[in-house]
Amino acid sequence: MPLALYALTVGAFGIGVTEFVIMGLLIDVSADLGVSIAAAGLLISGYALGVVFGAPILTTLTGRWPRKTVLIALMVIFTIGNIACALAPNYETLMAARLLAALAHGTFFGVGSVVATGLVAPERRASAIAVMFTGLTVANIAGVPFGTWLGQEYGWRTTFWAVAIVGIAALAVLAIFLPRDDQKPEAQDWRSDLATMARPQVLAGLAITVLGYAGVFTVFTYIAPVLTEITGFSAAAVSPILLVFGGGLIVGNLLGGKLADRNLDRSVLLTLAVLTLSLAAMTVILEYKTLTIAFVGLVGAAGFATVAPLQMRVLQKAEGAGQALASSFNIAAFNLGNAIGAWVGGIAIEQGGGLAVLPLVAAAFPLAALILSIIATRLDRPSPRGQHAAA
Repeated sequence: MPLALYALTVGAFGIGVTEFVIMGLLIDVSADLGVSIAAAGLLISGYALGVVFGAPILTTLTGRWPRKTVLIALMVIFTIGNIACALAPNYETLMAARLLAALAHGTFFGVGSVVATGLVAPERRASAIAVMFTGLTVANIAGVPFGTWLGQEYGWRTTFWAVAIVGIAALAVLAIFLPRDDQKPEAQDWRSDLATMARPQVLAGLAITVLGYAGVFTVFTYIAPVLTEITGFSAAAVSPILLVFGGGLIVGNLLGGKLADRNLDRSVLLTLAVLTLSLAAMTVILEYKTLTIAFVGLVGAAGFATVAPLQMRVLQKAEGAGQALASSFNIAAFNLGNAIGAWVGGIAIEQGGGLAVLPLVAAAFPLAALILSIIATRLDRPSPRGQHAAA
């Protein structure tokens, strides 16, 4: 893989840390700014919504810029946003700063996916996307735990200063290693882009992404209380178990890319089926500590094995006009799935089901995604009459 691809990975790492590290710092932030834990939790939802709305808007506004320029500009926005987080004097300013940093998220991964596929041979495009997304998985397994520790030891603002430094480093490596890109993308009419997004197969791909990741985050959002209250682990054991989850993310991400390179449709169906079965099985095995640890890693692997295939499917179905926009929409779909999963999980707990019911509720989402994928795949196939006419 070319060095330029790993430059994209560095940027993905920084973005991944700033999205998820706030989860480990909610208590510190709420105490320092004088707000409730629930209000501090909205900093996570606010970021996700910033991605959902910011991705298509920013991608459209920068659609005629050279892609290297777009990626560098996004890292500038990301860095300024994190500096603003570190300097925020109150809750409202911190929320605004989080929204600013979120604007870079969806467009970076959307445009970055298009750039990544152009850096390698056609048969390695899904693997290239997986390599870029490895930055996101490494952020979860290493960056977030370290950022949480740093914030707890030296104050939560220190963590955002550290992330801003990562942004500066990413800015430098992108400027150095990304190929010179003076040629502007062909001008696109926004009507043409919207027409691309209205293609049934593109919409189906986005819906599959939302459903798949809603399942992952229905459980993952509440994984700490599930491990301690259902399985009986101590609070100290949660972090090492989450490292197993992070390891599963890395393995699944790279495996999903290789599977998609071989057969895209089959990889989507396979990864969604494994994710569904893994979540459903967790309902039964949560009483057994060793099996629970294994399945935490398996859910992480199955969940992130869907990333490259789903991203590649949307890019494929949006072939021609609007690829960068469609890719950005798919990143927004991942974040929308995160928000829906956390929301549905909370409802399931509050409505009397308790923590034990979460895996079964979660499994319903990738099952629906799997059914939709089967339908979409069959619609792709030409009818026997159409094949005869073509012959």
